[in-house]
Amino acid sequence: MSTVASIIWKWKKFGPTRTLPRVGRPARLSDRGRGALVREVTRNPMVTLTELQRCSMKRGEPSRRTTISAALHKSGLFGRVARRKTLLSKKHMTARLEFTKKHLKDTQTMRNKILWSEETKIELFGLNAKRHVWRKAGTGHHLANTIPTVKDGGGSIMLWGCFSAGATGRLVRIEGEMNAAMYRDIFDENMLQSALDLRLGRRFIFQQDNDPKHTAKITKEWLRHNSVNVLAWPSQSPDLNPIEQRSENGCAPTLPIQADRT
Repeated sequence: MSTVASIIWKWKKFGPTRTLPRVGRPARLSDRGRGALVREVTRNPMVTLTELQRCSMKRGEPSRRTTISAALHKSGLFGRVARRKTLLSKKHMTARLEFTKKHLKDTQTMRNKILWSEETKIELFGLNAKRHVWRKAGTGHHLANTIPTVKDGGGSIMLWGCFSAGATGRLVRIEGEMNAAMYRDIFDENMLQSALDLRLGRRFIFQQDNDPKHTAKITKEWLRHNSVNVLAWPSQSPDLNPIEQRSENGCAPTLPIQADRT
């Protein structure tokens, strides 16, 4: 409805054309106060509710925690657990930017020929995982509302895996602590076969990070001897690997095992 049509409709229904009082209870926090809170949170995302309460009180605005939270929620700002991320130096940032520029115009055909790889340690209970739970007051220690923990994570396994844009490759369990020789054996027995199974062709591109095992002399010699093209990878950039994105989207590395609570 246009502005003119709205005014005509209002005049026909209510008589006056002035702005009518809003229906319902007025907002506790003024638009100016809410704007100040949004600016403060934008400037310092780690500011606490207590600090925001003090700022609101100084401005003479309501300072209840629920009021402040509701105002921020209305602006699309929500409290979340901060994610941990590797500290990047200027050198790392420059390398990441150059990597992005170099591959910005890569065709989908080229991306389809990449074999992505990763090693990961999977703990039974995922000690570092944070989970939220809906519960009533006083029920924090009920079994349904807790995450069981045991010493050293209750056991873990190391895995090497790979995949392409089309499908997943082989998944290998690593016995003991992996070294460069074991990594080379994975290549012999699994990497080339995965590329073959996925029909990536002879000139596929292999991706790995800069772990010392991956850059060891015997690893480089094997890759060169087998004519494997390796994607140059910037340091401290696990987030560029699609495998890491799977973890972000809920495929976290925890074993699908239900422990016996008895």
